[in-house]
Amino acid sequence: MDLHILDHRLRVISISKNGLVNFTHPLIKLIFLRNRTRCKFFSLTETPENYTVVLDEEGFKELQPSEHLMVEGSIWLPLNVASNGNASSSSQAVGVTKIAKSVIAPLAEQHVSVFMLSTYQTDFILVKEKDLSVVISTLEEEFNIYKEVGGESVPIHCQDVPNGLQKNGKEAIQPTVHPVVIPKNQFCVMSLDPDTLPSIATTLIDVLFYSNSPKEDAANQGLDCIKFFSFSLIDGYISLVMDTEAQRQFPADLLFTSSSGELWRMVRIGGQPLGFDECGIVAQISQPLADSDISAYYISTFSFDHALVPEEDIVSVTDMLQHQRKDPAAS
Repeated sequence: MDLHILDHRLRVISISKNGLVNFTHPLIKLIFLRNRTRCKFFSLTETPENYTVVLDEEGFKELQPSEHLMVEGSIWLPLNVASNGNASSSSQAVGVTKIAKSVIAPLAEQHVSVFMLSTYQTDFILVKEKDLSVVISTLEEEFNIYKEVGGESVPIHCQDVPNGLQKNGKEAIQPTVHPVVIPKNQFCVMSLDPDTLPSIATTLIDVLFYSNSPKEDAANQGLDCIKFFSFSLIDGYISLVMDTEAQRQFPADLLFTSSSGELWRMVRIGGQPLGFDECGIVAQISQPLADSDISAYYISTFSFDHALVPEEDIVSVTDMLQHQRKDPAAS
């Protein structure tokens, strides 16, 4: 398999709910006016706590410093796995599951923290730029590793990356087993032809920027149903994750989903905000799913992590995770 280090240097940002009004102009520019910005990697995810924005350096220039803006200090690099051009069979598990054993678990063992962003099209594994040499030395036995430079894929090896230990060499520590919440909403993972984006502009603006009411947020605190909406525009491809209630507001003929039209349920990971330095959080969830061959999309945000699993698997996933929390040594 091939592992590509994409040609983006990314920042991870949180915008507070009550501060969103200060950023609607640059966010609308980044979503709808692709020709007015050189941003090539943009993702915006709303959760009950805040908005998480992941974007490249060109996009980051659009956002002015503010008390409502929190910027994680690292530069992140997105990795992407390609199966040497072989289209995977439709019966295979999709999403984070297929890279859990080969990428996520080995990085967790080397104490590399990852930030996951699954989209309709693919899965991005974000690693801190300072960890790149450890990432390459950990994965180069399993993968042909390429770094994208100016549109070209250049093979890269551990010795090509300066200032890095071959391995982290830290003593293994048992990661914290975080609590999980399973809200009742059903979710859809969809895409959209970028040329039809103007047709849904008013609906998208309404859902992203105007759908919050204090009453709604108070209801979300119980997390029976969770406010979660994710929009990504990455290298010209659009991905949307929303619950079925939000989906009903969009014209059905413009959004497309997989042929199975699958509905997904969410596993929300973390009792307290997770932070960015802990390792093994994604592995802890993705590994048992991979062992059971259950598909999953995984979206990390500034405060919590979110895994989406097929609705028909939610009972077995719940049982699996509850068992893991009763007996952490089994994970």
